[in-house]
Amino acid sequence: MKVILFGATGMVGQGVLRECLLDASVESVLAVGRSPGGQQHAKLREILHDNFFDFAAIESQLAGYGACFFCLGVSSLGMDEERYRHLTHDITIAAARTLSRLNPDMVFIYVTGQGTDSTERGRLMWARVKGKTENDLLKLPFKAAYMFRPAGIQPLHGIRSKTAWVQTIYVVAAPLLSLLNHVAPNYMTTTEQVGRAMIRVARDGYPKPILESEDINRL
Repeated sequence: MKVILFGATGMVGQGVLRECLLDASVESVLAVGRSPGGQQHAKLREILHDNFFDFAAIESQLAGYGACFFCLGVSSLGMDEERYRHLTHDITIAAARTLSRLNPDMVFIYVTGQGTDSTERGRLMWARVKGKTENDLLKLPFKAAYMFRPAGIQPLHGIRSKTAWVQTIYVVAAPLLSLLNHVAPNYMTTTEQVGRAMIRVARDGYPKPILESEDINRL
């Protein structure tokens, strides 16, 4: 399986990349990002690209892949709905439309979050935007598309959040997060489990298009 990965330098993306590089069923990984990830591996290739609303300049390098793991995302804190939608929905759909045209047999997996609003009419702005993004992805002509909705995610294997205050919380709360992952799988997972579950779903499929933390941990 050849994989395209968006968001490889983020916390979730780092975990997914690690599992891809370790998994024998993943032949190669193409990481698309704005800045270098700094990692060297025989299976890894990077493309640096600035405009995530238009992929015409790199289209020739995006064909021939069987899966896309889209882990790119921003926090909604301090943003109005228009700006958040632009950076969440519009970027994701721009990439997905390009990839579905170039790779009709591709499996596309998108990381959203627990509480995403599929009705697009709820009171939480971020949940509405994520819900619309999910709905629009499911309409595209991929072989299959899956929405991963983890709740809390514990970073493992030295993986760190790029946001300093978030990383501090993870460090302080590490023992509690580890406990929750064992006793409350509906509310907690790990970067390792997310990555391994993505690979398995891309390879083997899943009975439903939306996966919550419990589904991710079971896989």
